[in-house]
Amino acid sequence: MPEALEVVRSLFCDFFERGVRYFFRESDLTVTGLAAEFRPVLEFLHRTDGALDLEWMGTRYHLRRSGRSFTEDQIRLLAAIGGVLATRYRSIFFSGARAANPQLFEGLAEDRYVSAFLDPAHYVGGAKTSAKRDVVADAIEVLRQSSLITYENRRISTGVILAGPESPIGHTPAVLPAGSVPYNSALVSIKGFHRLCDGLRTVFLVNSEGMLVDLVDVDRFARAFGDLALPAPSPERYRAHCLATASGGNRCLVLTPNGEIKVFSGGVQIFHFLEGRWHVTDLREKYYEFHQAIGETVLAQRLFTVALNLAEHRRGGLFVVLDREDAAAGLVAPEDLLENQPAGFSRQVHYLLRRKNVIELEVTVLQSIAHVDGGIVIDRLGRLLAFGAILRTTGEPIAAQDGGRTTAAVYASRFGLALKISEDGTVSFYRGGARVWEI
Repeated sequence: MPEALEVVRSLFCDFFERGVRYFFRESDLTVTGLAAEFRPVLEFLHRTDGALDLEWMGTRYHLRRSGRSFTEDQIRLLAAIGGVLATRYRSIFFSGARAANPQLFEGLAEDRYVSAFLDPAHYVGGAKTSAKRDVVADAIEVLRQSSLITYENRRISTGVILAGPESPIGHTPAVLPAGSVPYNSALVSIKGFHRLCDGLRTVFLVNSEGMLVDLVDVDRFARAFGDLALPAPSPERYRAHCLATASGGNRCLVLTPNGEIKVFSGGVQIFHFLEGRWHVTDLREKYYEFHQAIGETVLAQRLFTVALNLAEHRRGGLFVVLDREDAAAGLVAPEDLLENQPAGFSRQVHYLLRRKNVIELEVTVLQSIAHVDGGIVIDRLGRLLAFGAILRTTGEPIAAQDGGRTTAAVYASRFGLALKISEDGTVSFYRGGARVWEI
């Protein structure tokens, strides 16, 4: 009936629009008209300006990011949203579909979109839908429920490696460990389950069929894949997790001591769940943009890694890379410059860092310096000009929602580049007085 078809179209368009606006809050989604054909398939129409034209359920959409193109991961996420909704539609309305798989409608929709991004096999193909459990969705539900639990008044942390189809242990072995169980939310109620691994040093191992098969040391597990070059720097704490997913199709999910869920795939963090919502990290693209702006590989890696480490430990910081060394005079008070340190007890040990280069400093040393209140100022060659400096913000308007570190980062970025680390765990990159990206 035409009336029923219109209700279904409106309902599934609403689901689609909610999913897009959930993940793409800084983008503008508008309806541009009706398509020639009603099809429960998300179609991408090519454009040359970085925006996207989409067709879904007989409706045409225009999706635009202000001044920026969509990244590869963002386009994959859009496809995942369309894939989940199309599969749900087929399971209800196509007579050839296996509608008996209730898991398609379990859990939160945004969790299902993340799962489809990581493992699209359940959400592609023709009319038939897979009767298998969605292993990724089950793992997300385990971590979600675990995040609500405390042990001795402290948040727990845990983690799991989901073996991919190309991993040596990706397929169900001929003989599973005695008493093997699926890795799903039923495990959360088992007393002592959360004390078996901490997600940082040890993680559960689940095969491609979703069965819990082992408990492994993540560093040792990652060594089997060699010391591969990662697509982007990672926090030191999670480098092994990235290596473990760099090949073989493995994915790793971790519930951190901060109550955050991190998702690793392809050797890099892909998603994180923080403050009640999922975020796409786009770490590869953001690091590439930062690297291009810095121009020096070692310096870019050093600053990016330290920024991520500080964010993990919820420590604030600010790095400023000046376009010209003489610009320091307009940003830093003369007495804060290492070359102009006055004599006195408060500055006696600053000589230890005079004429030092960030490229030559160990990451641990640079991280210790960043703990000092104030900003770190360097030039394009990596030479350390000041640390623990209170940066000038002359004439910079202060928004009500911005703190002093944000204001300093915005003003400092008018002299070069600024990398700001907030105590809430976010890292922001500024250039030309504006924020370029945030992780």
